Amino acid sequence: MLPNILHESTQKIITVEALTKNFGAEAAVDGISFTVAEGSVTGLLGGNGAGKTTTIAMLLGLLIPTSGSITVLGADMVRHRHRALPFMNFASPYIDLPHRLTVTENLAVYAGLYLVDQPRQRIAELAEALDFIPLLQRDYGSLSAGQKTRVALAKALINRPRLLLLDEPTASLDPDSADRIRLYLQEYAHTTGATMLIASHNMIEVERLCGDLLIMRRGHIVDRGTPQGLIERYGRQTLEEVFLDIARAEPIVPDESRARL
Repeated sequence: MLPNILHESTQKIITVEALTKNFGAEAAVDGISFTVAEGSVTGLLGGNGAGKTTTIAMLLGLLIPTSGSITVLGADMVRHRHRALPFMNFASPYIDLPHRLTVTENLAVYAGLYLVDQPRQRIAELAEALDFIPLLQRDYGSLSAGQKTRVALAKALINRPRLLLLDEPTASLDPDSADRIRLYLQEYAHTTGATMLIASHNMIEVERLCGDLLIMRRGHIVDRGTPQGLIERYGRQTLEEVFLDIARAEPIVPDESRARL
């Protein structure tokens, strides 16, 4: 069950208002506002330096905003993030786990942090579902990039999160493994009703997984819509062409009606 902090409405899992993060004189995120609906799978798109990773770090409470507000699962993530964090999780192939621990030991640590019931059973379930049973007793540091990606995703799923934040969830995976991961994520969202926010540069993956897209450029949200809706709006054939149009456009002020949807 969701925590009691969702006392007003369960319709919006994430609410961001006028969120800004400055690093010195530079604004990595510049006054963005958006919501993410419960049970949705939303893509967060943008080129390198658009502000995606900074936005996710603030949603997780890892970075404190310069200004603005973030509410996740009914909790203010600046003042009360401890209320929401047990029901969230995050994966990125660019963040390592301890190299000297085995895969099982790493996952057991996180299972303990999240007070997971029957942790051995949960680890075994994820190892089977994500196809890394032979890796369980290997040191994490000995794994390939693709193997680490699967283990990182298992870490993110260990507590059966209601909100899952994913950064490039199939990076370094071969096409077959990537397809299996996407199928698993689709099934997880369908069977649990979990909400997902996915940052990705893989437009095929985005079209397959996401029903809603937020597009960032230079710290702003510059557009929002469904994959097909954006393709039609820009008069293009593919989402990748839309992405390139936005990435190469002149700086624009985001349409507030889009950014706050």
